[in-house]
Amino acid sequence: MDEIPLGQDDVTALLEGLTALSVRHLTVHDISFTAAMTLGRLSRTGPTRLTVLASDGGVSQPSMTQLVQRLEKQGLVRRVRCPDDGRAVLVSVTDAGRDVVRERREARAERLHQLLDTLSAEERLTLLRAARDARPALETLLDTAVRTQWPTPPGRGGARPAPRTD
Repeated sequence: MDEIPLGQDDVTALLEGLTALSVRHLTVHDISFTAAMTLGRLSRTGPTRLTVLASDGGVSQPSMTQLVQRLEKQGLVRRVRCPDDGRAVLVSVTDAGRDVVRERREARAERLHQLLDTLSAEERLTLLRAARDARPALETLLDTAVRTQWPTPPGRGGARPAPRTD
């Protein structure tokens, strides 16, 4: 098969298109983006300090404190003592919070399946092949993004790009 060299602009356009599809057309808008990101992170990584959640979410600690309080009132998270440092408090997702994360994933998957059904068999096969080929590189990009400090955008006060919103 002939290889077609892609420039960075092509990759950028593809990733921006995927982001638009994901954020605009697959995201369930029942909770805020930051709340969804926080619940997803807690579901994946377990109990986490509030300061880490704020930093990873690109928000101030007071903003994350308010979000955690709202999520606590909804029964989606709880605060637990840190086993290594009795003075520290960790935020932990509850079973109800895990249910929200699971339901949001299922809703996104259902919507994506509906959209994929609008493609021809040939288009679906092309997309499947591209996804299989691109997945290792995308995982490398994600790993690098997590490990690399992102420069602070003007006027954002230390905010970094938001991680996955599982």
